[in-house]
Amino acid sequence: MRGAVGPGPVSAMAGRGKLIAVMGDEDTVTGFLLGGVGELDKHRRPNFLVVEKETSLAEIEETFRSFLAREDIGVVLISQVLAELIRHAVEAHSRPLPAVLEIPSKEHPYDPAKDSVLRRARGLFTPDDLR
Repeated sequence: MRGAVGPGPVSAMAGRGKLIAVMGDEDTVTGFLLGGVGELDKHRRPNFLVVEKETSLAEIEETFRSFLAREDIGVVLISQVLAELIRHAVEAHSRPLPAVLEIPSKEHPYDPAKDSVLRRARGLFTPDDLR
């Protein structure tokens, strides 16, 4: 969500922009990093977590909570399979920012029935509201 630095209105917005954080398997996170989302904050903390077999559940949850607490992060992308592991923490997050979005991973397709944000959104509208 960072703008390009240079002349024009985009550069004025770049200083106030927020980061996208990513949590997932190596292929998922690498794809986003190649797209340019990787950053370190002033304390040299990355805005991403590559989860491997040896990554503990405590580390996954701790990183997720740390991303939610950071002022420089506006969106947390988390693979749905990880969100399922820490569902209680994902559902406990109720602030609008950072937004938490569940995404598919290479090995696990997206299941809308498991997405807590989508379930909340469905509860806000009736079928007549969408006509």
